[in-house]
Amino acid sequence: MNPQKRSIKVVVAKPGFDGHWRGAMIVSMALRDAGMEVVYMGNQTPAAIVESALQEDVDVIGLSILAAGHMMLISEVLDLLKEKNIRDILLIVGGTIPQEDIPVLESMGVHRVFPPGSKIEDIVDYVEKNGRAVKGRI
Repeated sequence: MNPQKRSIKVVVAKPGFDGHWRGAMIVSMALRDAGMEVVYMGNQTPAAIVESALQEDVDVIGLSILAAGHMMLISEVLDLLKEKNIRDILLIVGGTIPQEDIPVLESMGVHRVFPPGSKIEDIVDYVEKNGRAVKGRI
């Protein structure tokens, strides 16, 4: 099957034990409604998120974090992706990320951070435009 013909495949997860799930579910449903294949994992460890992304051959990992520990959790996901030599998955993050941490996360390898108040349409549009952009680049 031509990879450009299949739907963009996205894993949405909440690393750690953050109990705020509503935003992640809303984004998951919006991506699904836009025609993407979405695997919602809920709360998972960074290792489980990366392993599932690898097994599912996803184009995008979306992390939702609304509790403390975002730098450590995102860093762990990025380290695991590098350790497994996975460089072709778009990584986006949403949640209560302090403004001063956004450039740091982007320099670490996060492709885009969507802070609170981000429009669902903007998230969907970004994933539609960039969801396959990194595929095949290793």
